[in-house]
Amino acid sequence: MLTDVIAAPATPPGQSAIALVRLSGRDAHRVAASVLKPFATKPARTARKSRIVDMVSGELLDEALYLSYDGPESYTGEDMVEISTHGGVLVPREVFAALLRAGAREALPGEFTRRALLNGKIDLLQAEAVGDLVAATTPVQRKAALGQLDRALSGKIDALRKQILELEALCCYEIDFPEEDSGPIDPETIETAIVRVRDSLSELLSTAEAGERLRDGALAVIAGSPNVGKSTLFNALLGSDRAIVTESPGTTRDAIEAPATFDGYPFRLVDTAGLRDTEEAIERFGIEFSHRYLAKADIVLYCSESSGDVAEVPDFVKRREKPCLVVRTKSDLPGGRDAPDGIMVSATTGGGLSVLRSALVESMFMVRGSTLGGEPLITRPRHRVAVENALTEVENFGTARSGGVETAVAATHLRAAITALESVIGLVTPEDVLNQVFASFCVGK
Repeated sequence: MLTDVIAAPATPPGQSAIALVRLSGRDAHRVAASVLKPFATKPARTARKSRIVDMVSGELLDEALYLSYDGPESYTGEDMVEISTHGGVLVPREVFAALLRAGAREALPGEFTRRALLNGKIDLLQAEAVGDLVAATTPVQRKAALGQLDRALSGKIDALRKQILELEALCCYEIDFPEEDSGPIDPETIETAIVRVRDSLSELLSTAEAGERLRDGALAVIAGSPNVGKSTLFNALLGSDRAIVTESPGTTRDAIEAPATFDGYPFRLVDTAGLRDTEEAIERFGIEFSHRYLAKADIVLYCSESSGDVAEVPDFVKRREKPCLVVRTKSDLPGGRDAPDGIMVSATTGGGLSVLRSALVESMFMVRGSTLGGEPLITRPRHRVAVENALTEVENFGTARSGGVETAVAATHLRAAITALESVIGLVTPEDVLNQVFASFCVGK
């Protein structure tokens, strides 16, 4: 199954100059030779022109360029062929169908990258980075994905794993020399190693919240009373008119969500219905939607007019553990006055918008005193849970050791911590985890 020939378009259908169709597997060269006339494999990685002919009907389908790769020196680690056809809908589809008739089967989502993983070309973190890079919509997402693809996070995880292995080795000395009063290793050496591993795991774990937001986009919800300029602020931050703006209170009846990029960082910006008591049924439904978004928001922008008293932030917003920024809107109007706990903005003149954007980035993507940069990041819940488990096991080891538990028993926590970290890289990974990772990939990747 893992060596049979798979084929898939690697580019989406539509009007374009070229399209790419890929082949991989033990007999990829034979299948390619059935439709590419002429076809050659030596030297590898050389672009050649060829006619594409349906082996059943003999019909000419296209004239194209192709490159052949010899395994293991290919993306998948197998023999591969990449065919650059003319673009559009018909030609790539017919070439793909001809390859299937020649003996290939359609690739499953992400199967090319999955084979690269199983053949040792990349690890699981790098495979996930491929998907993140394809899905990236902001410069910082691209930078983080490229860093992970370059094994920044893999290297960090592997270094932590080696630290725990070294700690486990120290324990082995104690087990091997029980007749010594304190073992051949100074107890303080082991205690120092425990603290070092624990701190390193905690430091990596501190990137998880901001890292997961970086991958998915931070959910920023604009809230406040009716007619305080929420929709106007929403449009201004987006740079386009997405929400209807009128003088009539209660115009926004539903939550409107749109992607936004501030200083290169991704956000999901939401405009919500004004919060007030009302008997009007449709508006009441909109307010219920507002409360749902507020419950799951990463940050709330609570708006009040700069010309009035600073609006009291509702208790249900104050009770949230997530951040809340008070935004003083309409600062360009007469009577506008600053407030020590608010950010003055004018959607009309643009005043204060850059300050607000920077405040959003700092609130959502600040880690240890600086915004996310080139350091390794935890960007998925899978990573976070595994590192949390490893940290817990290391702490349990320290507790067991200080409680007088035999070293051989206490050290089982270290083995569990190592296993948790190995699951992040993919050294030990259940099949269902692999299926989940690759489910979101396109068939040509």
